[in-house]
Amino acid sequence: MAVIAAGALTVTGLVSTAQAADVNNAKNAGFESGLANWACSGGSGTTVSTPVRSGTSALKATPAGQDNARCSQTVAVKPNSTYALSSWVQGGYAYLGVTGSGTTDVSTWTPGSTTWTKLSTSFRTGPSTTSVTVYTHGWYGQSAYYADDIEVTGPDGGGGGDGPGPVIPGAPAGLTAGATTTSSVALSWNAVSGATGYKVYRDGVQATTSTGTSATITGLAADTAYQFSVSATNAAGESVKSAAITARTAKPGTGPGPGPAVPKHAVTGYWQNFNNGAAVQKLTDVPADYDIIAVSFADATPTQGAVTFNLDTAGLNGYTDAQFRADIKTKQAQGKNVIISIGGELGTVRVENDASATAFANSVYALMQDYGFNGVDIDLENGLNATYMTKALRQLSAKAGPGLVITMAPQTIDMQSTSGEYFKTALNIKDILTVVNMQYYNSGSMLGCDGKVYHQGSVDFLTALACIQLENGLDPSQVGIGVPASTRGAGSGYVAPSVVNAALDCLTKGTNCGSFKPSKTYPSLRGAMTWSTNWDATAGFAWSKAVGPHVRSLP
Repeated sequence: MAVIAAGALTVTGLVSTAQAADVNNAKNAGFESGLANWACSGGSGTTVSTPVRSGTSALKATPAGQDNARCSQTVAVKPNSTYALSSWVQGGYAYLGVTGSGTTDVSTWTPGSTTWTKLSTSFRTGPSTTSVTVYTHGWYGQSAYYADDIEVTGPDGGGGGDGPGPVIPGAPAGLTAGATTTSSVALSWNAVSGATGYKVYRDGVQATTSTGTSATITGLAADTAYQFSVSATNAAGESVKSAAITARTAKPGTGPGPGPAVPKHAVTGYWQNFNNGAAVQKLTDVPADYDIIAVSFADATPTQGAVTFNLDTAGLNGYTDAQFRADIKTKQAQGKNVIISIGGELGTVRVENDASATAFANSVYALMQDYGFNGVDIDLENGLNATYMTKALRQLSAKAGPGLVITMAPQTIDMQSTSGEYFKTALNIKDILTVVNMQYYNSGSMLGCDGKVYHQGSVDFLTALACIQLENGLDPSQVGIGVPASTRGAGSGYVAPSVVNAALDCLTKGTNCGSFKPSKTYPSLRGAMTWSTNWDATAGFAWSKAVGPHVRSLP
């Protein structure tokens, strides 16, 4: 969302100055020993003698189908340390990143080059982090990429760069159960040095895998006890299982009763709790075309992760707290859901550890109880940690019960790949997620699911980018199209309501498409979102008058 009408996405590189004692902790960093110490998905990787940047070999990895040619290595590191991560790449789209840092995982990319190009970023390890996973990958439908001279430069992690290969890791410790619902249990455990992944067992049978230190087991029976254990894996094999724990799912009917049901096809609108030149509204001024009203925004508190809400009575022409609360009830009586949005362009809420995850869940639930909000919208445009936001939303779900509405409004770049923190969060909470209304604006050009580049402001931009979410794990009912309500609602990317309706038709019925036509239709697509109801009002409600009825007419 843009709090001031125009917004821009800025990616700031991190800079790390290597000290004299720093070393390259990556093993076989130049692929001189073939793929030793590296694991490539789907057999996508090999080594070649040309082109190479230095030495005699380089990596060549070729995306195919739904495989983006990911090659990774577990690298030993020291806790509380800063590392410079870099790689020389050539060929098609190439990405470089790190997971398991214990702080904020980072990545960088290039759309391709005919000459060797250096990708660089940096990361800091957490207080208990002793290993990270460094990876490269390409992009779906794109040509092969080449990588050489990968460096993870910083304090010696003890792994001895270019030393011996991995050994079977030890068993994970610290397995605990977190938030539970009637059908799920959230689990977390301590990281294991040398592990590249984990297997989670339910009653002795493998239930899922994870590349991080948490997982949520779904599809469980209510009020039932289950036994869980976890093992660590890497290229050398699988560890013995951890000590088992027992966790019980919630009883039916726990938590507050559900709010109004979200329609099969729904329109979401953001209501501004501030005056930025758009029409000032009371909640009751929001037209009936909006099914979900996201109150923008909650405010951060001095406690990391915690939020509160302060009605801007002065900016809203004397709109009182009592009127606001009464108007929430009025909208709900009309069958609408009113939720609290967290973040925005200027939002600084950070959920990056267990304590802040709990603070987030507790404070949002307190606002739900206080004001009667039906749920929460995640619109964090200044960074999101999938591990801890997942924990936070799981805890909130356990408190609020099955009626909880959870929406998300990631920027376009956040949903380009399932390796992104927003996309990972959405998939992690798929069983309790209502809808992801990605922002198809303020973004320039982006890749579609067919690997082609599309430019914002067109029907193809909406459909080809929605396809990425639809074909990579989200249910169609969890995908919505987010656009500005007027030319003043965003810095760029505005499309006429007729273009939004054409995109909805293309995705649900296969009609009114542009040059991109999806290989199948998605009749249960949730609908559309706009920033904001206030900018819609400023433009005479042209957006909601056109898009609202069209959404209701979808299959």
